[in-house]
Amino acid sequence: MDYRGRFAPSPTGQLHFGSLVAAVGSWLCARHAGGKWLLRMEDIDPPREVPGSANAILAALPAFGLVADEPVQLQSQRKAAYDDAFARLRRIGAVFPCWCSRSELAASGPHRDGRCASAPDPGREPAWRLHTPDIDIAFDDALQGPQRQNLRESAGDFVIRRVEGLYSYQLACVVDDAYQGITDVVRGCDLLDSTPRQIHLQRLLGLPTPRYLHLPLALDAQGRKLSKSTQDLPVDPADPLPALRGALGFLGQLVPADAADAPEVLAAALSRFDPTHMRQRSGCFVI
Repeated sequence: MDYRGRFAPSPTGQLHFGSLVAAVGSWLCARHAGGKWLLRMEDIDPPREVPGSANAILAALPAFGLVADEPVQLQSQRKAAYDDAFARLRRIGAVFPCWCSRSELAASGPHRDGRCASAPDPGREPAWRLHTPDIDIAFDDALQGPQRQNLRESAGDFVIRRVEGLYSYQLACVVDDAYQGITDVVRGCDLLDSTPRQIHLQRLLGLPTPRYLHLPLALDAQGRKLSKSTQDLPVDPADPLPALRGALGFLGQLVPADAADAPEVLAAALSRFDPTHMRQRSGCFVI
């Protein structure tokens, strides 16, 4: 299959430098492979969303020369697909209901035995968790190298559908990557630990597993991810070149000095793009 990559931000704020790094890195990899670059807005968690941020992110990206090859997909419009995947998991007995409260989980620790530790409560809705087997999930990350994780020890019986009926990132991401035909997932290292869970879900649902490349993570001076940092100021679409050149430099790419606008900067960077120059040792770098 031809290369199909994507950038999938969550609308929890305006576009910031860390997200721009992920967007530029995924765009460069897709264009370098002669493939398509798609956009998906992961707007399935209303309590965490900042009003107006989805539109702000989508409006900002073209200012940095980042234009998707297909219409933007909104996860908020994909509930029927997640319902179907959840029903399939129930049919094969891969999930179980859980009435444990947060305080009970804090006292007992993560679920690892495939059953709820609390008595069923017919008066309230349960969360639904995946039965997590005692298996190792291994994959080769194109930048971070060979990875291996014991699913039960690292993830436990993780939530698929929350008490309020909202689906987890893990399930929605897997369903939508398959729906959009994504062959290559390029994203930040903060999601490296999620990949084994997603591979396991892909196998359970009979979905293809894409190739993975996890980019270095931009941190502030205190070692915090920029999206969680008090210094996390949004990038400026009205003056995109400083942040765009900063993102390219962060990814170890040659930064053209004479390009006049964002499309020219990206075109020049693409002509010299070398994936091996992207930093990879620890996966995190202070800017």
